[in-house]
Amino acid sequence: MAAEGLRPERGAAGPGGGTRADGRPRGDLRAYPEIRADRAPWTLMYHSVDAYQEDPYQVTVTPERFVRQMEWLRRSGLRGVALGELLRAHALGRAAGLVGLTFDDGYADLYHQVLPVLERYGFTATAFVVAGRLGGHNDWDSGPRKRLLDREQIRRLADRGVEIGSHGLEHRLLPGLPAEELALEAGRSREQLEDLLERRVSGFCYPYGAVDAAAAAAVRDSGYRYAAAIAHSPLTGRFALPRSFVGERDDGWRLRAKQVRHRLRGLRVRSDEESAR
Repeated sequence: MAAEGLRPERGAAGPGGGTRADGRPRGDLRAYPEIRADRAPWTLMYHSVDAYQEDPYQVTVTPERFVRQMEWLRRSGLRGVALGELLRAHALGRAAGLVGLTFDDGYADLYHQVLPVLERYGFTATAFVVAGRLGGHNDWDSGPRKRLLDREQIRRLADRGVEIGSHGLEHRLLPGLPAEELALEAGRSREQLEDLLERRVSGFCYPYGAVDAAAAAAVRDSGYRYAAAIAHSPLTGRFALPRSFVGERDDGWRLRAKQVRHRLRGLRVRSDEESAR
């Protein structure tokens, strides 16, 4: 069983899903309370960091640009942290000076290119990996093939402070899937990663950033404590956290603009919620 023998985590949800037989949540979720759209902490969304010649989906940042972006964060008084750490700090009112760093898809360059830079700056991050594709390639894209992290690299990343989260079982678009397939993508991927890491996996990231109410409910009921989306929406909250895309063109000025835009979009969603009441 995936839940047996796992390293304990304070406030972790209990094994076997998100709710008890009586419908009450498993475990103590107070470390991750609900989050209002206008108060969602700022989180950056990366994919790959590597040299490249072709990048049709703009998922790659060169190592040189990545270093400059991390240096800009440091000079701006910000420390990059894993999303789980950011949410715990946010719940305690201690998120000032922190920014979430996330890496979707689990590309192998995270181990070779990203980790040394994070450690140089004293940063951490969350890697959302596709549990059914470990050690393979990004076959869900029609663009250039990129190697994905293998099992040993993921274990080493976790041991060096990188939070590992799930990006689904097969990187499928979740909205519109039947309930049993949603449960498989969310629940089975979590079980496989927990078996690999022998520790709790608390975070989920929706493939393509696409989420609807059914997908968010499936993730919540699979025992995760938070989930990352991309855009602000009426679903924005602990199970649809907005993030700012980061690409090769993003220098300090553009990153600052994205920080401001994140705040303004959250305020707009909050205003729409209050107007609808």
